[in-house]
Amino acid sequence: MAHRRTSALFAIVLAAAAGAAPAACSDEAEPAPGSDKVTYVTAFGAVGRDAFAWVAREKGYFAAAKLDVTIQLGAATSENLRVLAAGQAQFIHNDLVGSWILAGKGEYTDIRAIAASHQQTLVSIVALEGGSVKTAKDLEGRKVGAATGSVNQLLFPAYAKRVGIDASKVLWVNTQPANLPTLLASGQVDALSTFLIGAKGIEKAAGGRKTVVLPYGDQLKDLFGNGLITTAAIARDKPDLARRFRDAMLKALEYTIDHPEEAAQILKKAQPAADVTAAVGEITLMTPYVRATGIPIGSLDQARVARAITTLEEGGLIKPGLKPEAVVDFGLVPK
Repeated sequence: MAHRRTSALFAIVLAAAAGAAPAACSDEAEPAPGSDKVTYVTAFGAVGRDAFAWVAREKGYFAAAKLDVTIQLGAATSENLRVLAAGQAQFIHNDLVGSWILAGKGEYTDIRAIAASHQQTLVSIVALEGGSVKTAKDLEGRKVGAATGSVNQLLFPAYAKRVGIDASKVLWVNTQPANLPTLLASGQVDALSTFLIGAKGIEKAAGGRKTVVLPYGDQLKDLFGNGLITTAAIARDKPDLARRFRDAMLKALEYTIDHPEEAAQILKKAQPAADVTAAVGEITLMTPYVRATGIPIGSLDQARVARAITTLEEGGLIKPGLKPEAVVDFGLVPK
């Protein structure tokens, strides 16, 4: 995804919302008799990138698939995987690359991706114009803020290697997602590692100062963003359940990017604290990452997954040996 295209899209984003701590959200609609009860965890709270779960409920896609879905607000990559591994959820929306890094390290190996929400990673370095960070080379010796347990810090060593800097010379400051814009605006850190769709929210927190955005994807082109993940046991023993959930969610994802204003209002109805303007901005900005040219929505190509794993190996993030089929069920991904 060209940085020029990304920068153009920033202009239409008015704000971006941060995540929230895990909390349950009960379904309003009466489930159909015989529906399968499942719990789903969002990637990061209740923001635009996750609105499609509530769209699936509101539009009846879950009901049509005979699913009774409880939506729970997620916290970050590792925490969401912990909830899945503990059997407290059957499906999660999580950063695929971050999940694969942890699987490659021997943690959370009982996972299978069944669809990709974003065909490229959204992780970026975001700094303020006029500050000490103008290029990736400026990061050495600087403080960089990131959400605790998120993919941003997990993936950074591979990014640092590609841009030729020493990752050990970067001082990380971990905090809750909602605190990131203030952390940068107040000068407590020199830059953030966060999703690029948050840039306008950061500018708002900084009193209108423009941002410098350095997408990891400019250097790590084969990496995916968020995706739908279940357990290996569900993928193996209950493939029909996984397919029904996948199809309902992808239908809702497509509807969401086609109707961002309506999707944001649906999110607001379910989660009153959600910011509609921010949600519309996130949905709009993520649209080209969802509907990539020539790639079906939700697709996970096996050859590209293999290249993504190789990128993680070459970046020193995981040891060689992780196979694509160990983290993706290619019998369940959209064709």
